[in-house]
Amino acid sequence: RSDETTMKRSVSTAITVNVILSASLSFIAYIFLEPLLYIFGASESNIMFARDYLEVILIALVPFSLSIMFNNLTRAEGRPKIAMISLMIGAGLNIILDPIFIFVLRWGMQGAALATVISQFVSALWVVLYFFGKNANIKLQLKYMLPKLKVVLNIASLGLPVFLLQMASSVLNTTLNRTLLEYGGDIAISGMGIINSIAMFLLLPIIGVNQGAQPIISFNFGARKYDRVKTTALLAIGAATVIVLFGFIIVRVFPTQMIAIFNRDPELLEFGTNAITSWFLAMPVIGFQVIASNFFQAIGRYKSAMFLTLTRQVILLIPAILIFPRIWGLTGLLHAAPFADTFSFLLTGTWFFFAIRHL
Repeated sequence: RSDETTMKRSVSTAITVNVILSASLSFIAYIFLEPLLYIFGASESNIMFARDYLEVILIALVPFSLSIMFNNLTRAEGRPKIAMISLMIGAGLNIILDPIFIFVLRWGMQGAALATVISQFVSALWVVLYFFGKNANIKLQLKYMLPKLKVVLNIASLGLPVFLLQMASSVLNTTLNRTLLEYGGDIAISGMGIINSIAMFLLLPIIGVNQGAQPIISFNFGARKYDRVKTTALLAIGAATVIVLFGFIIVRVFPTQMIAIFNRDPELLEFGTNAITSWFLAMPVIGFQVIASNFFQAIGRYKSAMFLTLTRQVILLIPAILIFPRIWGLTGLLHAAPFADTFSFLLTGTWFFFAIRHL
């Protein structure tokens, strides 16, 4: 009974803190919107588009954060299908509304943002109603919504590694955008935005493989069935490597066609074709890097997992982004990613080899 009460209090407290933080961040971002956009790499020629988009999208920050949180909760209580349906509702509605608001109603960037806002509200509402329904294992109760400091600190301590990783990713994107603007201008920023979208599409299956492998590795590690731990890890690495090799081949064979899906501007096509082949040069090792670094999280070695993940983003990639262009210009900047991928792969591989050996 005590464990059930603790669970309800923890979840309810997390919801309250989530709403307070996201609403506060939305308010602060709205007040300092233009200076923040310049910090993150906006230029005089594109800031009005970014401002039009974010002025609307900030309205959805609370439901967006709630949607993410509840999706994680549904997975935690063993209902991944509910989380998948919630994401599909948001994404599907966004896909339907985007062309209507942008092209039919001609609302431009604000229309794209409004489509996202409506989609996130509907997705968040659907998953919230599930938790107040009879089928949810985690029952939400209003009496536990008032946060207690001890519970807040416990939640914060558990979420700190993920927060630091997300913060590192934000710092990386900011550094990359500002350096791209300095050495390549708006075309470079637009081209890299396309490349990041392609990277997300190609690498999302690896995230799925990783999330599927982690609970199996954790369970068998706790049960001391180390042969199954090794087998699962190696199968996941093999599957991830096949996925990235497939993506690598597509990028090498059809670089221009990949960029042209998003934009057919000749100058952008020229930059994007060169950039995508350079940026993804070490793509075949990324699958191993993702699975092997998260392997340590699955076996309870959180410090090792966080260090190996931060190695690529913070220790190697950010310095390379800052230093390489000063030596080799824009070409050096585009080779910062394969440099970081290669050396983080070697470090993670060494770490992983000894971890497997000593199981």
